[in-house]
Amino acid sequence: MISFILGTTAELIKIAPVFHAIAERGTKPQIWFTAQHVDHVAETLDDLRLPEPAVWLVPKEQAVHIERPAQVPGWAATVLRTAWTRREELRSILTDDGRPPLVVVHGDTFTTPYGALIGKRILKARVAHVEAGCRSGSLLSPLPEELNRKLAAKIVDLHFAPTAREAHNLRNARGAVVNTGANTAIDAMRLAIDAEPTFELPAEFGLATLHRFELVSRADKYREALELLKKASARMPILYLAGPPEQDRIKQYGLEHLFDGERFILKPKLRYLSFLPIMARAKFVVTDSGGLQAECDYLGVPCAIHRERTEGATGPGTAVVLTGMDGGKLEAFLDDYESYRTPSKMDKFHPSTIIADTLAQLGYC
Repeated sequence: MISFILGTTAELIKIAPVFHAIAERGTKPQIWFTAQHVDHVAETLDDLRLPEPAVWLVPKEQAVHIERPAQVPGWAATVLRTAWTRREELRSILTDDGRPPLVVVHGDTFTTPYGALIGKRILKARVAHVEAGCRSGSLLSPLPEELNRKLAAKIVDLHFAPTAREAHNLRNARGAVVNTGANTAIDAMRLAIDAEPTFELPAEFGLATLHRFELVSRADKYREALELLKKASARMPILYLAGPPEQDRIKQYGLEHLFDGERFILKPKLRYLSFLPIMARAKFVVTDSGGLQAECDYLGVPCAIHRERTEGATGPGTAVVLTGMDGGKLEAFLDDYESYRTPSKMDKFHPSTIIADTLAQLGYC
């Protein structure tokens, strides 16, 4: 049996097409949830036609959304304690259908290495890693993602790398490496890209999502980015989607005056399936999200990644530029974003099918 050990809504989104591709082959995989994130999980499962987690590695009634580093040790201890206490039950579930037991983890969250460790050491199963091999080249940026990836790579048996670039990064890793051609985000995008936006949009607009702690915790850098977006909004309206932590920082730094509701528009952060149709319609995107980097590149939408380092490909041949959190580079992008537009790749890749086919060939489904 195959279990997906996941912990965030982003992981649920990117693993959904893999889950469905496996289920279409007659296997009934399960989601085992670490509850690293709990906000909007029910809605995300419903949007993506995913079942309720079969196992909560943090008891559901105790689950809280992890927002601060100080919460991680207690959360990690609970996950490992639950897995250890229920190990015989979980091993039985994994071997119930007579097929080899497999645990699948995804990406670079704290759940990734913990899930791999649980699968390998506690449950005695093989472990596969989807979206493996991404590297920024610095353990400290982004932190803790780069460390999580490196730890997971030392544990897993089967690495599903999005492109040849990530496969090359895993050339010395233990276990087999499979190049899936693209990130599974491209398959997830197909589930929602044609939906209608949930609110009225300007005829043409830019889109911004800036939320990472390394940016919003630095008043000077956050202020600079928002002021540059405000300046650019004089030429084209810009929609900034912000969650509660970012909105709190905007108030704390006294930046509410930048938003006028017509040219520079502040709206609450949206669920993925509501957000994606908006991103697909945007003329450009400014973000610090590594996930949106891949999605913009697949769509061919010009995208500035406003952070110091990123694990994905940027520059010539992509729709993406890395600013290094440099205001001058961000301003240059906003002045000439159209030069970064590339043809859509949406019909070119089907990584979830490659993953499911590989697992079928290996006898897991």
